[in-house]
Amino acid sequence: MTNIQQFSLPDVGEGLTEAEIVTWLVAPGDVVEVNQTLVEIETAKSLVELPSPFAGEVIELHAAEGVTVDVGRPIISIATAGAAPEKAPGSPSAPAQTEQNAADAEEPRLLVGYGAKETSGRRRRPAASTPPAPEAERSAPAVAPSGPVRTKPPVRKLAKVLGVDLAALTPTGPDGIVTRADVLDDSSANGAPAAADVAATRSTDAEPDEVRIPIKGVRKYTAAAMVSSAFTAPHVTEFVTLDITATMELRDRVAARRDFEDVKLSPLCFIAKAFLRALERTPSANSRWDEAAQEIVQLREINLGIAAATPRGLVVPNIRSAQRLGLAELATAIADLAATARSGKTPPEAMASGTVTISNFGVFGVDTGTPILNPGETAILGVGTISRRPWVVGTGVDERLEPRWVTTLALSFDHRVMDGQQGSELLADTAAFLRDPALATL
Repeated sequence: MTNIQQFSLPDVGEGLTEAEIVTWLVAPGDVVEVNQTLVEIETAKSLVELPSPFAGEVIELHAAEGVTVDVGRPIISIATAGAAPEKAPGSPSAPAQTEQNAADAEEPRLLVGYGAKETSGRRRRPAASTPPAPEAERSAPAVAPSGPVRTKPPVRKLAKVLGVDLAALTPTGPDGIVTRADVLDDSSANGAPAAADVAATRSTDAEPDEVRIPIKGVRKYTAAAMVSSAFTAPHVTEFVTLDITATMELRDRVAARRDFEDVKLSPLCFIAKAFLRALERTPSANSRWDEAAQEIVQLREINLGIAAATPRGLVVPNIRSAQRLGLAELATAIADLAATARSGKTPPEAMASGTVTISNFGVFGVDTGTPILNPGETAILGVGTISRRPWVVGTGVDERLEPRWVTTLALSFDHRVMDGQQGSELLADTAAFLRDPALATL
């Protein structure tokens, strides 16, 4: 017989409560396999693909694209093939499906982060020769499923303009797709204005005075996190402008080495290395404030977050135990992290457990800023643009102006955890290692 399995929106690992349906990759009538990607969702932190825990035919999609769904709510129904229940001796007919029947049916494979709970029921192989159950025994109606209407975005927009209810239309397109002609025919039959008339009217309308953009997904999470951080941790920000010509020259020499020919060696790699070295000298910066226990928790490992601007908003994935990495390993980790973030595929676990952060806003051409702490962290280093500027070099009679590579660093820290001396020393050490990279070896 056919079992209708509902797949509910899972918590993908970070205690999330909701997610937005971004793109359905299947539609009613499609046959799917276990682990086939069903849908892309946007959580509070990233874009995530959800694989199917079942094999079978898609019966219904319970949430349209663009809708925010609570964790635990069913998002799709899939008809799976199961063996017909055994007949008891002397019984006139097979019993109706029960919870035990469902448990005995073919169980879905457990996927990472979610899936069916283990049961003690015995697995049964689907009976390939069993004929389809009569319609009365099916959980799904024989008519087209009542899920989201299948149509193209331009047709959906036209229907909205003409005031046509897509759900009330009988689709004439292939695979049950509502076509433009379906919408126009319904509009004409009900005396609605023609599409051309509507377009002409709209073209004469004035542009709106404002555009409202829903706050959701990564943007919603970032907004809440920044407000929480700004009004919970007392921020102090200090700045230093410095000549990093020696670091830039070192970068050129290292990049020319054969063992670095396949490594993307950006100035950020050297700045991160200097910051990590400075953090070892000021370990209190790699701490968190425990309000409930009234304790400062100093952390052994430095999980270095790199703030990344993506089309969906700001994300801060981190490099675990970054202080243990060599320069080539650190450079590769930063490059991989950035590429994954730009593609929108950063998994939630990659953004958990960060301890300090670097925000490289200099890539946007600005000299400096006042970075806000990532919630739960004590320090964040902001990096301004690196540019050629006139700089005084030499001393005494040898003092002169030369074009040098100059940048500005901005360090924000939680004043509950660090006092001014510790914050200043952390920033000064970072700057010293960049002015003269040889100091980092001492």
